[in-house]
Amino acid sequence: MITKGQRINDRYEIIRSIGEGGMANVYLGYDTILDRNVAIKILRGDLSNDEKFVRRFQREALSASSLAHPNIVEMYDVGEDDGLYYIVMEYVEGKTLKQLLKKRGSLTLSEAIDIMLQLTDGMAHAHDSYIIHRDLKPQNIMIKDDGQIKITDFGIAMALNSTQLTQTNSVMGSVHYLPPEQASGKGSTIKSDIYSMGIIFYELLTGSLPFRGDNAVEIALKHMRDPLPSLREENPAIPQSIENIILKATAKNPKNRYDDARSMHEDLLTALDDDRMDEEPYQYKYPEHESENTKKLKKLENLEQETEDSEEEEIATKIEDKGDRKKKKIIIILAIVFGLLLLGLIITFFVVPLFTSAKPVTVPSCSGLQVSSCEKKLQELGLEVRTKIQLEPSSEIKKNRVTRTDPEAGRSVKKGTKVTIYKSSGEETYEIENYVGMNYIEVQTILETKYGLNVTVEKKDPTDTSKEYDEQEIIGQSLAAGSEVKEGDSIILYIPNIVDTFPDMNAEGWSIDDAEAFCSKYGLIISTSYQETTQYEEGKIISQSRAAGSPIVRGTTLKVVVAKKPEEDSTPTPSSTPSEEPSVDDEEDTTTE
Repeated sequence: MITKGQRINDRYEIIRSIGEGGMANVYLGYDTILDRNVAIKILRGDLSNDEKFVRRFQREALSASSLAHPNIVEMYDVGEDDGLYYIVMEYVEGKTLKQLLKKRGSLTLSEAIDIMLQLTDGMAHAHDSYIIHRDLKPQNIMIKDDGQIKITDFGIAMALNSTQLTQTNSVMGSVHYLPPEQASGKGSTIKSDIYSMGIIFYELLTGSLPFRGDNAVEIALKHMRDPLPSLREENPAIPQSIENIILKATAKNPKNRYDDARSMHEDLLTALDDDRMDEEPYQYKYPEHESENTKKLKKLENLEQETEDSEEEEIATKIEDKGDRKKKKIIIILAIVFGLLLLGLIITFFVVPLFTSAKPVTVPSCSGLQVSSCEKKLQELGLEVRTKIQLEPSSEIKKNRVTRTDPEAGRSVKKGTKVTIYKSSGEETYEIENYVGMNYIEVQTILETKYGLNVTVEKKDPTDTSKEYDEQEIIGQSLAAGSEVKEGDSIILYIPNIVDTFPDMNAEGWSIDDAEAFCSKYGLIISTSYQETTQYEEGKIISQSRAAGSPIVRGTTLKVVVAKKPEEDSTPTPSSTPSEEPSVDDEEDTTTE
């Protein structure tokens, strides 16, 4: 049983189940190496012990993995892990075409044509590679939010044998799109996929399936004998050219169908041209029911008259017997081929080595040697030296001296093994960039952690006094851009020496508390005097000894005059005149540091 968090091949982590089928279950997984979500299809446990299913599962998946097309789901990996046979493929976010049809019913003509153009284009690519899908249906077609479709389940349908016509639960989704030749046991061709695409096109435009029945056999019989319901009778707005495409694709006689998916694609491209809208209905060139098919149809019709249970069983047996005869021939041929291969392997790996085997040799250490000396050392032991010498940085081995070999020293190998020599390119160096204008904290972090440089940050007066600088902005560097450095080298980053200036405390309404805090911050000595006045609020700064805008120098004294409420005088002098406002230097003051 597959559980959440389980890892497949110590690489793919299971997130959740996203689908179950008659042959395999599909899970959303996470590729821990390539850091991406993937879809993982795992062969059902009850089939993993069936060697035929396993071989087909692997063979067809590997065959489909060669396909690369925007409308085909990409296959990434195929393998086995502790009895679990899996296929890893592209994870497509979206819904199946079947889910869209259940939600929307029928689609518009333009939507249906767009989907069919993508479907035929993808299948044309597959057919060019001699790959037949064999199980095309809306359940196997994903549609993304942007309208792009992705065809899934390539090669898996091949593993489903004919007897599954009787397994209603697992084949009902497929039998609705089953070509007559597959239903009669003839097998699949490129034209079988075209028939399935025609049925899909019909369903996109009508929202319903052309052939329905109570069981799979009844539906298969209808595919073989009943004409396709008229599309235009159900929806007269559909052009005759569109119905002709469906009629040609779903012909019961493969000779009457399109030769390939590309022909169907090209027909779709021009279907809505003005000169084709009212073309004549498509007429089949060859009889739809040939004599051989007629005999098979009669046999199936006779079987249909029997009870439902015996009907399915007998048809399945007939189809299976026919398939078994073919399988037996194939098995005999494969057995002969396999026997010859096995014999060849035995001779190659067991008999030949008895006469040709030589004692293995140990790869010697060449670390620190000159390349020519190392080559001579290896050749004396019967090892072959590759002509291309690889370079790699080294802080321990001198430049142009051997650092290591591959296979590495100490390995036991056969004579004649090819050995790659690696030589030192010297200490690894890095090229300094122009860091002016960048944040010194970010640059310092990169240079120290990534390149191992010793970084010093110093303040420097900017040369351009008209420009405003950020206090963390780099305005210069000790090493020019393009200089080469190595781990342990030093560099100085210069940042602006920004000089603060005195504010206008009176104009800005500063209080004595504000002034004291300011002096404490910049290391100034404050000298305070008080003046009685009603013009300013008590405690506010009236004047200051340092002009606003002048530079701040630590340790200097700042004298301030502070407003004070006048004391009440019971014997005022009528003839007295107001005194002049004293300067800061005339007042008695108290000095604090």
